[in-house]
Amino acid sequence: MGNGVAVRVDNKGRFLIPKKLRHDLQVEPGDTLFVRRKGKALHCAKAEDHAPTGSENPFDLLAEHAIREFEAGRTRSLREFAKEHNFLDLPDS
Repeated sequence: MGNGVAVRVDNKGRFLIPKKLRHDLQVEPGDTLFVRRKGKALHCAKAEDHAPTGSENPFDLLAEHAIREFEAGRTRSLREFAKEHNFLDLPDS
């Protein structure tokens, strides 16, 4: 099948992964795929293929990413975000 194949998007925004690709990549009904936009391209990956803990729960990977971002100082509080975007004042807690 090569590296690329053309697929059509239906009126609900869905597209079909061709059978040979599903077979080659061992994508089964019910599998979770991560979809990430990179420029004008979409990159898909099976959740368990990229989970460093071996967990199949996609939220584990997202939580690990969030923790790394926080520890690296690349996060901000809701109050900081609201102030940057001129939202109404939030009540003090």
